[in-house]
Amino acid sequence: MSNEGGKTMGLRYLAIAAGLSLLQTAVLGAMIESRAGILRSGDEIVLKTAPVDPRDLLRGDYVILAYDISAIPASIIIGDRPADAGWQTMQVRLRQGSDGYWTVAEASFGTLAPQDGSVILQTQRFRYNGEADLEAGPILRVDYGIERFYVPEGEGGEIETARNEGDVTVVVRVGKGGQGQIRELRMGGAALYEEPLY
Repeated sequence: MSNEGGKTMGLRYLAIAAGLSLLQTAVLGAMIESRAGILRSGDEIVLKTAPVDPRDLLRGDYVILAYDISAIPASIIIGDRPADAGWQTMQVRLRQGSDGYWTVAEASFGTLAPQDGSVILQTQRFRYNGEADLEAGPILRVDYGIERFYVPEGEGGEIETARNEGDVTVVVRVGKGGQGQIRELRMGGAALYEEPLY
């Protein structure tokens, strides 16, 4: 191969590498901006929690959050239910209660229409075992992708104590597509940690 041919191949590889770098940067930027967009302009809801505080040695402390809205009573599921077992998602309509906390009003395996005074939150995929799930117990357990919140290392114990006293709430922003992002962690009604946009 001539010197000129080697330079051409080198430039071609360099162009491919630069293109891949730009694509990766664009994808990461879009993901970050999507999250920031929800935090900036999503509908705000306040949820009751029951957190557990394990330790991730690589990333410091985090709190795993369980919500009252994670338990979906079978009696409020509207519309058709999947006939076969498999991975499913649900849309869950939340309404604000008189105490200021948002609770489940109805849920569907299909699409819920927007209604004034409500927010629709999309679940993550979960394993649905058909009617056997509902016969075994009248509640489906779901996650929303807002079940983990990282805190500075060494500060998880304070949150664990507040959890035991039922004193932790979470402010969540919900985007138009039903995706939720944790905006703020509160203890005793006061903001403890607030998520930055970027």
